[in-house]
Parts: sequence; C-alpha cells; structure tokens
Amino acid sequence: MKLILIVEDNEKNMKLVRDVLQVKGYSTLEAGTAEDGIRLAVSHQPDLVLMDIQLPGMNGIDALGVLRSDPATAKIPVIAVTASVMQQDRKLITEAGFDAYIGKPINLKEFLDTVSRTVGVDG
Repeated sequence: MKLILIVEDNEKNMKLVRDVLQVKGYSTLEAGTAEDGIRLAVSHQPDLVLMDIQLPGMNGIDALGVLRSDPATAKIPVIAVTASVMQQDRKLITEAGFDAYIGKPINLKEFLDTVSRTVGVDG
C-alpha cells in the first residue's frame, strides 16, 4: 500500500484529500505545517508528498528545498497543491522542482490521475 503525506493547513482541504486517497486504497499521514511535514517525510519515507504552498511559518516551496537537500528525502516525489494559479505562481512552482502541480479547488479525477501517475499506480 502506498503511503502519501499530506501537508495542508486547511482542515476542510485536508479531510477531502485524506478521504479521497483512503477510499482509493492509499495510506495517509497528515501535517498542518511544512516543518511537521518535513519531520514526517524524514521519519516515514512516504511514496509521495502532497504539499500546500501557502502554509503558516515555512511555505511549501521552502519546504521542498529542505526535502530536496536531504539525501534521505531527496528522491520522494512532491506535488504542489495550491490555489495560486496565476501564471507567475505556476512558473515559480515548476522552477522550484515540484514533480507536479494540482490547483485548488481540486478536480478529483485530475487529482487522482496525477497522484497515481506520480506514485506509479494505475488508477
């Protein structure tokens, strides 16, 4: 079973993503801040991290930099999940090195397709 770490500070978004992933057979870990997400990624080595960009404290782009700079987490795929859909935001997210990008509000089919493609599961 694939393990997915969800880093999201909005409770409604967290619940939606968690419920959808669990229904599809994924295990989930949850963090409300980038700092907690980084700690969980190091200790649990998830198959995928779903990273909100706008987080309290450290943002998702900075958190990605920390994950990529640590040999223990450098290879974990990270998908940006954000409401920032302006062209310059997308460019910033892509250049930061995220493996994929999912906009909010989440389109469930697109979300699940992106997740399954990234973790290598047909869904």
